[in-house]
Amino acid sequence: MSKATLVIMAAGIGSRFGGGIKQLEPVGPNGEIIIDYSIYDALEAGFDKVVFVIRKDLEVEFKERIGKRIEEKVEVEYVYQEVTDIPNRFRKKFIERSKPWGTGQAILCCKDIVNEPFMVINADDYYGKKAYVKVYDYLMSQKAEGGKLSICMVGFLLENTLSANGGVTRGICEVNKDNILKSITETHNIVKTLDGAEAVNGDDKIFINLKSQVSMNMWGFTPDIFGVLEEGFEEFLNELDEGERKSEYLLPTIIGDLLTKDMIEVKVLQSTDKWFGVTYKEDKDLVVSAIRTLVSSGGYK
Repeated sequence: MSKATLVIMAAGIGSRFGGGIKQLEPVGPNGEIIIDYSIYDALEAGFDKVVFVIRKDLEVEFKERIGKRIEEKVEVEYVYQEVTDIPNRFRKKFIERSKPWGTGQAILCCKDIVNEPFMVINADDYYGKKAYVKVYDYLMSQKAEGGKLSICMVGFLLENTLSANGGVTRGICEVNKDNILKSITETHNIVKTLDGAEAVNGDDKIFINLKSQVSMNMWGFTPDIFGVLEEGFEEFLNELDEGERKSEYLLPTIIGDLLTKDMIEVKVLQSTDKWFGVTYKEDKDLVVSAIRTLVSSGGYK
């Protein structure tokens, strides 16, 4: 049995990217993609199994571009996130939906093959080496106990996660002095300004401190989370109007609701590493440059 698994969410469409499969964009000197570096860092930290959450229509290209290479180095599993992967009683209600159901459903897809502590990341985000070590150490220190769920989240400084090419969505976190998460708010269209950052919604603008801690969907869970997600997903679907095409079951919102109900404790593991990722096509050159610097400095062989 695996000690700890890395779950990589790679089923997103990436509409802001402007076409193409952004998870498979080459950024390294030999055509490596961001996932290559994420897996390298995870294995170095101690993770010994990788689960890819993908869409069925990405399967062939995904396995050709990365799956077959990774399978030579570590145990690999695939799960498929499909819009139809919902309880039977809801399928007619959302028969015309084509958009995936979000990160909460992506994790729920793993419930039948992940039986050990696991870490969740986005496929198109580079997080830095230290975060993997921190999450692995946290997961290995957890003991099965009753009561509320105990999970962890890596918190990044907002200033280290912004794109110069457009607005981004981040989970803005409120953290107490013991590094326990008090609240998390999914905040859209955050842009950098001359004196900080702001979330722009039409004519409304909300100032956000650049030193705010944010979630980048880097979480550490135990399998106990699956039952909670399953129950919550049914409630989520039940409350949606028939034919709803856009609403998503998102981890920051799920965790925020569980915090409100005092059902969960979230340890925030702080990272000062520079995050980077390919949200927009224009971000790619910056990522290529950053990877080149990391490689030349000896961070990757």
